[in-house]
Amino acid sequence: MRIGELAEVVGVNPKTVRYYESIGLLPDPQRRPSGYREYTNDDVDRLGFIRTAQRLGLSLSEISEILAFRERAERPCEYVLGVLDRQVADLDRRMAEMAQLREELITLKAEADRLPRDEACYCAVIEHSQVLANGRG
Repeated sequence: MRIGELAEVVGVNPKTVRYYESIGLLPDPQRRPSGYREYTNDDVDRLGFIRTAQRLGLSLSEISEILAFRERAERPCEYVLGVLDRQVADLDRRMAEMAQLREELITLKAEADRLPRDEACYCAVIEHSQVLANGRG
């Protein structure tokens, strides 16, 4: 199959397929005598694996490492579990940061509702926040 067919089957743009080839996620395909790339069902499977791994939040470098395990005929399970542990820890950290930001925004909104609507300043909410951030509040 040609690149457009592969891209359509897997649900990506042909440019994505070319990019994955350029960074080594997909092996260089065989070429037809006309010069067109020729892809196989193995390429469909590999590209599907890459897409699934991305949906799980793995980076392209992590996916590359997992594929390297495959090339060496090694099981990547321990590596993948470590990646997933790091992702969960990162999500926990980001969720805590977002919860803190949410509380700050709620507090700011409550303070902003009490601020006078001064036509002389550009935005009282931001200017008031700037004063607080600089420790002058």
